Amino acid sequence: MDEPQAAFPGASAPPDTTRDTPLAVRGEGLVKRFGAVTALDGVSLSLGKGEILGILGDNGAGKSTLVKILTGYHQQTGGTLFIDGQETLLRSVDHARSLGIECVYQDLALANSLSIYHNMFLNREIVRRGPFKLLDHKQMRERAAQCLDDIGVHVPSVELPVERLSGGQRQAIAVARAVHSNAKILLLDEPLAAMGAREAGLIIDLLMRLKEKGGLSIIMIMHNYAQTLDIADRIMLMQRGRVTYEQKSALTSVTELMDIVRREYRAMRAAGSQ
Repeated sequence: MDEPQAAFPGASAPPDTTRDTPLAVRGEGLVKRFGAVTALDGVSLSLGKGEILGILGDNGAGKSTLVKILTGYHQQTGGTLFIDGQETLLRSVDHARSLGIECVYQDLALANSLSIYHNMFLNREIVRRGPFKLLDHKQMRERAAQCLDDIGVHVPSVELPVERLSGGQRQAIAVARAVHSNAKILLLDEPLAAMGAREAGLIIDLLMRLKEKGGLSIIMIMHNYAQTLDIADRIMLMQRGRVTYEQKSALTSVTELMDIVRREYRAMRAAGSQ
């Protein structure tokens, strides 16, 4: 496994915090080019089984491109990806899902006019046996309620339309749907974006419960440093398509992360003025 990447030229690399942990995902030297634009420039990452990894970075850092590679939406231009220890080229989103990789994007992909239980089974509806293809609403309602109860998501009724839920509840339903589809690796794109403290707390509690249950590895794409350090076991900072810092959350701070970003920004300005 590659050594963790240093924060900036001349800095020492942080310790490899996943060396003794079975890995759900490992990427080595991932590169993605779109014509003359290099979106990822030799990114290496690791995600331990049952671990929460927070990926931080400003817009344009390469976070979304990395997620799209991990979901099979894009294929890398270079580098190697391993899923459960097996070298894998993810050919499509369906291929990634067949390996237990699910993503919850910011738009959540929920059908607002449909009920919670219909959303839980969207495109995976249960059909009754028999000569006629009829939806088994009773079984879908029961399974949806059981799934939500298992992970501690509380709603008045699974028959409520999603449009009547709060932002935090909608996010929880989207996460529950991914978990219900037997996800082993869950990717969350800005799960706390535009949420107040109460709703963000609901999602943080849900992620902590999922971690305690075990068996699920999570990558969160985030902007908020403090929230990420509270939730994630380990953080990875991306800048300009590269990983510039990686460390256990308990061994770093918001101040240290901000210092790294400021140093990088000053280095860019100095290089641009020459």
